[in-house]
Amino acid sequence: MATGILTDDAAEQIVATCRTAIGDSLRSVTYFTRDDFEQVYLREDLERDADLSTFIGHEWRGFKTTQTAYEGSELGGYDYTIRVFENGFLIRVTNDSEGVFATTDGLTVKDFEEVATALDTFLSERELD
Repeated sequence: MATGILTDDAAEQIVATCRTAIGDSLRSVTYFTRDDFEQVYLREDLERDADLSTFIGHEWRGFKTTQTAYEGSELGGYDYTIRVFENGFLIRVTNDSEGVFATTDGLTVKDFEEVATALDTFLSERELD
């Protein structure tokens, strides 16, 4: 299913990347740009009732704010964000023009690092196209 902002192949690649790193703990995957978004995966036991436009606005602003706030600090460059909630986690990997966030059940820090690295590679390769 082409989304208008992603080809079928790109959407499938994002989902496969997340499923490989996260497995059955993957809840959802959303690709976004500054102007648009598409939920490319939602686990079948979940409702399609999240206000994604609000999530995207917050995640985009959050990326820009975090990137600016820590720029030049001894911590180094921004890599990714993990948010912890009562019923799961959200990982956001973003660059200057696009991003992906995935929601999950419980994961280890190593699992988050794996998926963040894989998604960053995906986004970097898209920039080169």
